[in-house]
Amino acid sequence: MKYLIIGSKGFIGNSLKNNLESKQGNIVWGADVVVDYVDTERYFLIDASNGDFRTVFEEEHFDVCINCSGAASVTDSIIHPLRDFNLNTVNVFKILDGIRTYQPQCKFINLSSAAVYGNPVVLPIKEDANVLPLSPYGIHKMQSEQICEEFYRFFNVSTCSLRIFSAYGEGLKKQLFWDLYNKTKTQLPITLYGTGRESRDFIYIVDLLNAIELVSNKADFEGEVVNVGNGEEVFIEDCVAKFYSIFNTPVNYQFSGEGRPGDPNNWIADITTLKSLGYERKYNLEEGLQNYYKWIIELEKK
Repeated sequence: MKYLIIGSKGFIGNSLKNNLESKQGNIVWGADVVVDYVDTERYFLIDASNGDFRTVFEEEHFDVCINCSGAASVTDSIIHPLRDFNLNTVNVFKILDGIRTYQPQCKFINLSSAAVYGNPVVLPIKEDANVLPLSPYGIHKMQSEQICEEFYRFFNVSTCSLRIFSAYGEGLKKQLFWDLYNKTKTQLPITLYGTGRESRDFIYIVDLLNAIELVSNKADFEGEVVNVGNGEEVFIEDCVAKFYSIFNTPVNYQFSGEGRPGDPNNWIADITTLKSLGYERKYNLEEGLQNYYKWIIELEKK
């Protein structure tokens, strides 16, 4: 199988590229805005100011293209909505137009987000639930899904969008657990946003990579969306306690009771569709957090 990973220098993209390269028979290309001085033979450098993906598909043919690129910050999407729109929406259109023009048989997987759901009325959240995003980021991810559906319906390009819930693991240098670690170095006692009764559906990076590979092999690719999580609701106060329990010394923290604009309250995914493709969870939250903490400590030693 010949893969193209767009956004191959990011958290998910880099992990996915390494994972697919480890499987016999796969040929994996990367593409990103970061200069790569080592793996230059199978890497496309994309112009960050005006990404042109047409030349990528004109030069090489791929079985599957997986888009792991884009912005991933709710807060930044509120501050810089145009940048978020270009990275999360316009670029998806450009990629798909390149596929449509030069190799319409290439399957396309778009990494979307559970942010499209906003605050759901019913839990767990099914793929056919109403989408009412709370931020520009969520709106732009929703629009990227609509673009994927457009290219399937009108141009017969095989597309599938994955609504990823709360991914974490080695390589991630932002979001909840990374912030929790860094707060222990600069801020004691620690004050956290929210009440602690907010909840998320976490998925460890290894499980996420397995889910993406299953989708690439078994999904219908008819413009559909698929929830990617574990179907487990974890309250923030509980996962914070679990993470800080790994530390060698106790951590004093409290919740402010104030939320942040764009952040939803409670999430839990209905993963019936993902399970029908063969997904089985391999890592629970405690195991994933242990691995992530060990990675952070080793990183700090460098």
